[in-house]
Amino acid sequence: MTGSDKLALRLSGISKSYGSVRALNNLSFEVAEGRFFVLFGPSSVGKTTTLRTIAGLVPTDSGRVEIFGKDVTTAPIAGRGVSMVFQSFALYPHLTVYENFAYPLREEKVGREDIDKRVKETAAMLKLTHRLERKPNTLSGGEQQRVALGRSLIRRPKILLLDEPLTNLDAKLRHDMRAELKRLHRQFGMTIVYATPDELEALSMGEEIAVMRDGAVVQRGTPDELYEQPLDTYVAGKIGSPHMNMIKATLGVDMATFDTPLGKLQPTRKVKSANSGDAALLGIRPSDLRVAGQGDAFIRSTIHLIEPLGDVTVISVEAGGESLRMVLPEASATSMKPGDAVPIAIDASKIHIFRAASGQAMT
Repeated sequence: MTGSDKLALRLSGISKSYGSVRALNNLSFEVAEGRFFVLFGPSSVGKTTTLRTIAGLVPTDSGRVEIFGKDVTTAPIAGRGVSMVFQSFALYPHLTVYENFAYPLREEKVGREDIDKRVKETAAMLKLTHRLERKPNTLSGGEQQRVALGRSLIRRPKILLLDEPLTNLDAKLRHDMRAELKRLHRQFGMTIVYATPDELEALSMGEEIAVMRDGAVVQRGTPDELYEQPLDTYVAGKIGSPHMNMIKATLGVDMATFDTPLGKLQPTRKVKSANSGDAALLGIRPSDLRVAGQGDAFIRSTIHLIEPLGDVTVISVEAGGESLRMVLPEASATSMKPGDAVPIAIDASKIHIFRAASGQAMT
């Protein structure tokens, strides 16, 4: 975030417990105006509680919530300029799509003509004009999701909060809705905070991603930054598919090479604050392993599993007692079969180095 960016949202030292369970633990992050910001992590890391705290649905135990520079920590829900779309859609089943759209505007005492205009504009934008007189239970899952989204958008919120909104959709609908949400974000330039446990959603949609663990943000950055520079093994394991290969290693006396089951490896990244003999983990992305060419230094390996995935193929090999996965173009893997011996080469500039004890990056 640059100094010229206007902050839409700032959370400072937010903590929240439910009895003995700590949902948020000194959580802090900032979101610039107009950003598509993703909260990413598995279930029970605090994503939903974070969104509900921003919306004012959950009071904090400590910390501060600011929206466009205004302290709203204890402010009522209505005045925050925030709207939230829930995982369950939360539509009114007895009301038509038109009435679902109109309801929040009626609550805000908007005039009848303005309500009608905004409902029709929103329906057209979400391709729901032909569904306005239908009730939610007669709609497809994707249409219900669009109604839930439209009911939030019609209020013209300063910040739109989305809590795992695509979880209940099938794969094709999830793909279509990802594209739709990105289009709406570009069209309106609104600030979106989007919570998801899905890596593909996080990487394909987020301009900036906050990786969460145990109620706190452990690393924040662009998709490229998180992929290329993970701060620890937790982030390294969450970003990138297939997941990063991890190899046990020991730092050599020259402070540059590592003894591993694959032999000596010399990453180009320089270690810091380490001693020879320190236990480490070397992380190698499957895309940074390849079949060795003529004259390349190589490691002997044997193929034990082949997973064709269309334009690429995931090859699992065994080398030095370690199981490794590499991703190859489909054309390069057509002649391979389990049991084949294959020489593999590692791009030394792409090897990540972590401390074995803490999982923190050593570079």
